[in-house]
Amino acid sequence: MCESCSRVAANPDQWVAAVQLRQHVPHRRTFFYLEQLILKHDAAARAIKIKQMEQGIDFFFSNRSHGLKFVEFVGKVAPVRSRTDKQLVSHDIKSNNYNYKHTFSVEISPICREDLICLPPKVALSLGNLGPLVICSKVTNSIALLDPVTLRHCFLDADQYWRSSFKCLLTSRQLVEYIVLDVEIVSSEVNVGGSKYALADAQVARVSDFGKNDIIFNIKTHLGHLLSPGDYALGYDLYGANNNDIDLEKYKGLVLPEAILVKKSYEEKRQKKRGKPRSWKLKTLNMEVDDTKVRGDQEKTSNEYEQFLRDLEENPELRFNISLYRNKEYQPSEMASVTDGEDLPSVRLEELLADLDLSDVEDGGDGMRE
Repeated sequence: MCESCSRVAANPDQWVAAVQLRQHVPHRRTFFYLEQLILKHDAAARAIKIKQMEQGIDFFFSNRSHGLKFVEFVGKVAPVRSRTDKQLVSHDIKSNNYNYKHTFSVEISPICREDLICLPPKVALSLGNLGPLVICSKVTNSIALLDPVTLRHCFLDADQYWRSSFKCLLTSRQLVEYIVLDVEIVSSEVNVGGSKYALADAQVARVSDFGKNDIIFNIKTHLGHLLSPGDYALGYDLYGANNNDIDLEKYKGLVLPEAILVKKSYEEKRQKKRGKPRSWKLKTLNMEVDDTKVRGDQEKTSNEYEQFLRDLEENPELRFNISLYRNKEYQPSEMASVTDGEDLPSVRLEELLADLDLSDVEDGGDGMRE
């Protein structure tokens, strides 16, 4: 057994390198997705302890190189910036040996998928006068921005973002539900950055206004290929929002749209399937929880995790890079499949992996010997 392994065996809490992942946003959606990427690629296999913190996760390693390799992995799947610090723990004057504890502070960009962003004038100019109001359509190691009115798009890598960082105008937690009254396709369906969109003129009304007033909004949307009259959609209410954004004020004479739709809503159809188990499940990291700060937000975290699962069902592109497993406890019902949740997005059976454990392998082996 090497020196570092024997040290860990004697005291599991004796770490040499710590990676502190942080994202300064009021939700944990990014970490739910990042957790699945880490599990699929087994990136945290050498971590001796993982701890969930208020705005992130801490990973502890017995070797500096293991921590450094993990930081490199995170940099390949998310737009991050990092800083390294070290603290002297002990040293031997005779042999001139020094023992340090290394800390890698990794900050993930606060821009998340489906956020509405008002680009600063300098950034918009550098991107060919994009926007200025854009939607974040995808986040990998770069940020994909889409103008929902013109379908122009661009990608910002981590260096470009952190060089002139900006914040979002509205987040996905501020989405409002609309009902679609009419849709008229303006242009045919196009492929933008790997996703399909179609420009359309739409007539929508807030669901909360029904029975109270007759306010109707005429807007442009990039979701013409998905929406039909009678459908529901989630979007940002710029008509009723009170925006105090410094970058927005710099655009003199900018006329804001009354609403910007972001995605189709299936909430009404989900009511029929509420409380019923899914045919699939996800694995989770073995994490300790910081009791002092996290436990009070358990209900909020549960709601965010449920929304994350719904996002996976609705977006095949989002679940492309993660592993989904068959839920053995799921019992399909023929009647339920006919009557419940028609046209509701779901995960196909061929996308699921069998969740094998050692007992399954042993049982299978016994059967074959017989």
